[in-house]
Amino acid sequence: MVERTSGPDAVDGADGADGVAGAVGPDGTDGPDGGTGEAAEALDRPLPEGVRHRVVALVADAFGALTVGELPPQLRQYARFTPTRRAKFAGNAMAAAIATAPAFRQRIAARLRETQPELAETIEAGSPPAAADPVDVAALAYVLRPSGWVKLVEAAGEEAQRANAERAGARTLDEMRRLREELDQVRTAARSDAERSRAELEAARKEADALQRKLRSALSDVRRGEAALRKSASELEAQRAAAATEQARAEGEARRLKTRLAETEAALEASRRAVREGRSVEDMRLRLLLDTMLDAAQGLRRELALPPASMRPADTVDAVEPGKMTPKDIATRALSDMDPALLDQLLALPQAHLVVDGYNVTKTGYPTMPLEKQRLRLLGGLAVLAAQTGAEMTCVFDGAELAAPVLLAPPRGVRVMFSKPGVTADELIRQLVRAEPPGRPVVVVSTDREVADGVAKAGARPVASALLLKRLART
Repeated sequence: MVERTSGPDAVDGADGADGVAGAVGPDGTDGPDGGTGEAAEALDRPLPEGVRHRVVALVADAFGALTVGELPPQLRQYARFTPTRRAKFAGNAMAAAIATAPAFRQRIAARLRETQPELAETIEAGSPPAAADPVDVAALAYVLRPSGWVKLVEAAGEEAQRANAERAGARTLDEMRRLREELDQVRTAARSDAERSRAELEAARKEADALQRKLRSALSDVRRGEAALRKSASELEAQRAAAATEQARAEGEARRLKTRLAETEAALEASRRAVREGRSVEDMRLRLLLDTMLDAAQGLRRELALPPASMRPADTVDAVEPGKMTPKDIATRALSDMDPALLDQLLALPQAHLVVDGYNVTKTGYPTMPLEKQRLRLLGGLAVLAAQTGAEMTCVFDGAELAAPVLLAPPRGVRVMFSKPGVTADELIRQLVRAEPPGRPVVVVSTDREVADGVAKAGARPVASALLLKRLART
């Protein structure tokens, strides 16, 4: 393309001194806009859609070879776009510019003559090759505007419509073929369903016949059952009558026995009254003898002037008296905290009370056993210990671990308690310790440090679970 010597505003509709290749048509006129070649030819219908898309694609490809000044004002904003983006965003604007801006169309035509010289030459000569795509021929003819270009565009449109019709016909034939195949499949399936339905109907008829036979047999069984029921009812009525007779006889016998029992009770009461009267005479004699002896003893005491006794036999027995020694005083003796003799000394205190944290002891001594067997083993040992020492014993278990109420018969001498829902065994042990009067020896068996500290503050003596286990091993 020849370089311009003036600005883009110097370009007019005839492209006079522009120097653009292709400004003069092949027939010697001054171009499509010169007023002689193209004025008599014009489309009397819209440009076919396929031809229009091809024209837009050709313009988008040739667009980049033009300067901004050579572009119509409405297309200059798309100068930096790629051909694909131009075709997408400026397609309508480029089609309008080709139709209304002769100078722009002539520049695009000159670019097409450079890029597709052979096809452009044959189209301008009026003899496009038969092998060429009719749409490409129509698009080039629309831009180049040779003599007879309208016929080329219309022929391309007709060819495109014919191709579309052929494609539509082919699609219709394919659809009809597919529908026929589906119809054949449906018919085959319908025949299969009909045969299967007939087979199912035959099977249902056979099953109905079998059911009818069973029904007749069942009705016969029902009639036999009704007859047997009537026979049983008559037998039951006879048995009821016999039972009523037997009941009347038994009631008469019971009344006779009650009469005899009343007579026996009356005789027994009379004999008891006679015994009481005789005993009252003997009691009177014994009372008189006892009064005589008491009067004689009091007279003898006055005669001998004996002073009242200041000591009792029990005072001569060496023992720990309440209030003079507490469970804590036992620890001062030469016994280890793990010596079972220490527990014996504690339980030997007067009115000693042993409180045991049950699961703390069992899970220390035999943790692998089930809970039920742990409880039974511990309670059995405590029963033996209670019989040996005579001390009061209370065993506390945590009720939160129970899945159901425990059916347990506490052993003799051992009180068994489970904590209520929401209350732990530790809290129940502290409540038991606080309920005891001050000064009573209370021994709490638990390895739990929190429990031991709590009961120690309340005045009880805590001992380890291992100490009780050692003591029970000796029983």
